[in-house]
Amino acid sequence: PLGMSFSFVDFADPKNVEEAIRPNTKLIFSESPTNPTLTLADLDAISEIAQRHGILHVCDSTFATPYICRPLDHGCDLTIQSLTKYYDGLNIGTGGALVAKTPELYERIKLIQNMHGNIMSPLTAYMMLQTMKTMGLRIRQQSSSAMKIATFLESHPKVSKVVYPGLASHPQKELADRQHRDGLHGGMLWFDVKGDPIKLMDGIKRPWTLCENLGAAESIITACAVMTHANMLREDRLKVGITDGFIRVSVGIEDPEDLIRGLDDALNSI
Repeated sequence: PLGMSFSFVDFADPKNVEEAIRPNTKLIFSESPTNPTLTLADLDAISEIAQRHGILHVCDSTFATPYICRPLDHGCDLTIQSLTKYYDGLNIGTGGALVAKTPELYERIKLIQNMHGNIMSPLTAYMMLQTMKTMGLRIRQQSSSAMKIATFLESHPKVSKVVYPGLASHPQKELADRQHRDGLHGGMLWFDVKGDPIKLMDGIKRPWTLCENLGAAESIITACAVMTHANMLREDRLKVGITDGFIRVSVGIEDPEDLIRGLDDALNSI
């Protein structure tokens, strides 16, 4: 109805992005890391393509947060952040941020925002400013714990695959090390379970939390095929890499040994 069209492209290879550009292309929209598959986009390479074709490049880097990746430093024109996730971190409020690289882009966005009136309530904004004060500490703890949990899962007999940007087995490990700051790779990981994912969800105990949110202080586990992506056709879900046993993990700030023990017990019970 708005006269808009888009091309769904695998951003893991910048060549795919350039080949998808059409004469009427106005915007390249990347996400790095992607939710939930944790695929990375080479932001420098894609930004160079966008600049060469006179196209804006916007990146959603919610999973990384600015503590791990700053898209504007990699040539992006705009970056999107879901404040509901790591910025809030305590399941209090919802919100989002769009950050512009130039005053000109900012003014264009601000004009539209002013016309539509889509702003955060004062109380939510106040609470978000408070929770953000601990974001850096949380990100470091979550990244450290995620690495320990991912390493544990790689050796578990009930797990067929583990994907985390900090692991040597990640297919884009070189890009992760180059694009992510301070050796941090975030609190998100996923694994493919051998067995019934629903049984795993039913058997997981505290300190794990079973829900669809992510980025919180609590560790959250989600069976994507029957929860977050249950509305997708199975063939479409499989095409983008979300298998029937795909388990998304958002690591919190609890003791990693407690989290590993809980995962081990639940996995051994299926």
